[in-house]
Amino acid sequence: MKKVITRFAPSPTGTLHIGGVRTALFNYVYAKKHSGKFLVRIEDTDRERSTKEFEKNILDSLDSIGLSPDEKPINQSERGDIYQAAAQKIIDSGQAYYCNCSVERLEKMRSEQQDNGQKPQYDGKCRNLNLKKSSDTVLRLKTPLNGEIIVKDYVRGDIVFNNAELDDLIILRSDGSPTYHLCNVVDDFEQGVTTVIRGEDHISNTPRQIHIQKALEYPELEYAHLPLVLGSDKKRLSKRHAATSLEEYKDEGYLDSAILNTLARLGWSRGDKEVFYLEDLIKDFDITEVQKAGAIFDVTKLDFLNSQHMANLSHEEFINAINPFLIDVDINLNEHIKKDLLIESMRSSSNTLKGVCNNLICYFKDIEEYNQKAIDKFIGNSDKVVSDLRNKINDLKTWDESSLDTLLQKYREEHDLPIPKVNQPIRIALTGSTNSPSLGTTLYLFDKEEVLNRLDALISFLHKDN
Repeated sequence: MKKVITRFAPSPTGTLHIGGVRTALFNYVYAKKHSGKFLVRIEDTDRERSTKEFEKNILDSLDSIGLSPDEKPINQSERGDIYQAAAQKIIDSGQAYYCNCSVERLEKMRSEQQDNGQKPQYDGKCRNLNLKKSSDTVLRLKTPLNGEIIVKDYVRGDIVFNNAELDDLIILRSDGSPTYHLCNVVDDFEQGVTTVIRGEDHISNTPRQIHIQKALEYPELEYAHLPLVLGSDKKRLSKRHAATSLEEYKDEGYLDSAILNTLARLGWSRGDKEVFYLEDLIKDFDITEVQKAGAIFDVTKLDFLNSQHMANLSHEEFINAINPFLIDVDINLNEHIKKDLLIESMRSSSNTLKGVCNNLICYFKDIEEYNQKAIDKFIGNSDKVVSDLRNKINDLKTWDESSLDTLLQKYREEHDLPIPKVNQPIRIALTGSTNSPSLGTTLYLFDKEEVLNRLDALISFLHKDN
């Protein structure tokens, strides 16, 4: 049985798109499930738009998220001789011809076809003229005039294309450079690719590429065309819906495993199971279970899965994961004397590492701004609760969570106040907002002197406001 080899073939004209990561993931998982190889090639023949910077971003991003290729990636820009040799083989077999139709003729022809309700395509004018190669000619493949191509697709079943609807596509431009279709087919063969897994926007390319394969006497490939990644309005995912590059999501504090989990669920599911890791996907994934309908990328689903993956990290793993974000805001976790309690108390305070990091800032730095809506809701114009508790805390002899909880409970009972009316003003004094662990824990995370200082600061702020 032939070894399964898949490939991911991005163009380095931008950073790695989240939809591209999904395609790479499905290729990687399919190959690994069948004990095969996952390869990468850089389709950089568009020299005006392709850059080494984007190429590096793509390869580094794949490595960082755990989708490293099994062999060194190849670059199409370095393989011109191989494509020329393949084109020559097609010429020698009599399955290609030179065409000197001008751009003006082609545009007029297509316009007339459209006016007549026909599909715009080349009319084969030069097919039997036996023209010689010149600076004005392109090389076209002789597509069979009748019959059909049947694409056997793991996602969509058999897809039938009538050859009469496929015109003679260009495989070499007038300057001698190869076109996308020729490069694609030759590279798949040269890399030993057995299975092409890509977006459904490539479906129309597949019969054309099969014709080139047949002309070159290459073996048939397996295909799976994935549903497109869509935004909430069911249009192709773009920046108007959400961030689109992998880098942006990592920078926002989403874990690699959660991103892969979310992307794996775009078009595929396994019963009620929601949380997957890469090793689970390799075990459970079945390409024939991928749906045909477009897959909607939902950031709220990513938030949920990220919170699950964050919760599954060990204490040490969580600290390692959040540390780069803390460094970015100039925080050294080791400077907090209760750092382990702080992390365990705060690690579920947000759906992202960046969000948790932002929630930790107040435990290391003075509060720059209070949440005014929270003040209006829970404090109003009176500092009585804050002042009362400031005095009681000042008199407290034992500084631990139990003593603090008892003090707060006793004060609430004495004044017949609901929990929010007592706890939230203190939270605001300590953290600037109402987002914190249990209040006893929050107080205990600071030393007594710092708590008194922050209560005094809020009292001064309230007086100033009045």
